[in-house]
Amino acid sequence: AAFSFKPIENKQQNSLNGAWMRQEDGNESVMLFMDGYATHTVYSKDKKEFKHTRGGTFTTNGDNISVVFEFHTENKDLIGKTVNLNFKVEGDKLTLTNQGTKATWKRIDKGQAPLAGTWRITHRMQDNQLSPIHQTGPRKTLKMLTGNRFQWFAINPETKEFFGTGGGTYTFE
Repeated sequence: AAFSFKPIENKQQNSLNGAWMRQEDGNESVMLFMDGYATHTVYSKDKKEFKHTRGGTFTTNGDNISVVFEFHTENKDLIGKTVNLNFKVEGDKLTLTNQGTKATWKRIDKGQAPLAGTWRITHRMQDNQLSPIHQTGPRKTLKMLTGNRFQWFAINPETKEFFGTGGGTYTFE
């Protein structure tokens, strides 16, 4: 299926932009930060198993980051809530601190590529024609592209519904 997307108009330079990874308990965790959106996904590559994902809008102020969840596959009650973390970027290392617990992430790209950004779906291919997708209301499908990683997610933050996600690596020629 073919789709058409428009960019989210929240371009901002941020030291967090790009993709970050860490490994823990046999799972891989990937965080993406672009255009004021953040996602965090946990999966087992070896077992080909999706564990969970969450994400939403983010802002930074000094060494603090605030994320307002728009989706959370483990706990719908957190949708609409804000989590505040301390962060520190040193070279290709990101340290996040949440209530005294620290986690360290390794940068896997800097979010710099021709298509890097957060995009909202606008059209889909039906009968060999692009048909517009209804753009009003809270339901949306977004695709985040960093330097070489991507994630799409279909959500309705108002009703706390999560419809699906996918992600991985990409190249652009």
